[in-house]
Amino acid sequence: MTGIDKNTKHLDVQSHNSNVPIDSDGASGKAQEEEFSLLVSSMDRSLSSYDYELPEQMIAQTPLSPRDGSRLLVVHSPTHHAHHIFRDLPHLLQPGDLLVLNNTRVIPARLYGRKSTGAPVEVLLLEERHNNCWLALVKPGRRLKAGAQIYFEPHNHLEHPIAYPYTDGGTPPLPILSATVLARDEATSGRLLQFDVPAGVSLVGLLDQYGQIPLPPYITDSQALPEQYQTVYAHTPGAVAAPTAGLHFTPELLERCRERGIKQASVTLHVGVGTFRPVEVEDITSHKMHGEWLEVPASTVEQIRATKASGGRVIAVGTTVVRALEGAAAEGELQPFCGRTELFIYPGYQWRVVEGMITNFHLPRSSLLMLVSALMGRQRLMDLYQEAIAHNYRFYSFGDAMLILPSVTRASIATV
Repeated sequence: MTGIDKNTKHLDVQSHNSNVPIDSDGASGKAQEEEFSLLVSSMDRSLSSYDYELPEQMIAQTPLSPRDGSRLLVVHSPTHHAHHIFRDLPHLLQPGDLLVLNNTRVIPARLYGRKSTGAPVEVLLLEERHNNCWLALVKPGRRLKAGAQIYFEPHNHLEHPIAYPYTDGGTPPLPILSATVLARDEATSGRLLQFDVPAGVSLVGLLDQYGQIPLPPYITDSQALPEQYQTVYAHTPGAVAAPTAGLHFTPELLERCRERGIKQASVTLHVGVGTFRPVEVEDITSHKMHGEWLEVPASTVEQIRATKASGGRVIAVGTTVVRALEGAAAEGELQPFCGRTELFIYPGYQWRVVEGMITNFHLPRSSLLMLVSALMGRQRLMDLYQEAIAHNYRFYSFGDAMLILPSVTRASIATV
């Protein structure tokens, strides 16, 4: 698995693939699904209830500098909210609170290459299936059959392309990275690519030379540098999109939080391209959630338990942390976890770990919007989005943020 040798882990590798929360005794099945569905109102189930119109100019194309200068909509209670700057965060939280961060690092997952015929090919790496074998989206992919070869040049050759191994023979000068198409993946319509790299070398270690950081599809005119699409605490490579709520933090702001007695813990969730895909079924409870790989280490579990025992609050920095923590508690109790989750959180979800969160403003009809609605109520959230639009907040990945404090949440939190 990208960035982590799973053979060295002492955690059980599992897969949580239910969209329905599981009882505290670990039971699951049709009865639980029916019970959960009863908790979801007809409006909360309707995809159109998560729609809103956003003026195009409010989609942030470039991050602010400094990072913590972004605006912060603070939701104090079901009826009260206020407008702040992100650097105010230490005084908006309480000593003893715990910030949980996602330490994933975005990899340069977009590569440009050519087939043996010389035809251009664009590749977006999604996830590593095994040693240097990756699932990828390939464009154009229709003619890339099993056995086809793709060749990639390092960045310093892009302006002066070198010769490719055309079908009439000829040997390309090094260095060229190559990949062989193994098969088509039916679930994603992508391709499984086996990369030819030197023995003992990981493809991830070569991507800085061959790949580019993929920006979200709604960022079309950005001057952002690659490091501006990484959190300052990014550590474990594997994501193809940033955990954007964390982009607002600076090292100085994190230190100010520590000085105030606000603790910090980390999880890893490798954000996948599925995070940008809209929900397409009108009854959202029928939506099939994409899977993502995560790790919640034992040290973080212990910090969360200690925080709750001492009266502190668990504040998730971003929807990815929410999904990681709640996914790791899907059997009823938070445990160290290493594996995949397909957990879909929407209104009616019974929260187990997370009590508050920091999040950016999300796309209409997205699963992320539904997750945030589950924490604070859909109508309240949609009303606040309209207020943010009226106050010219910046939206999406490079945009402003929202802090949802625990007093807002309407769902009960189970004891960890």
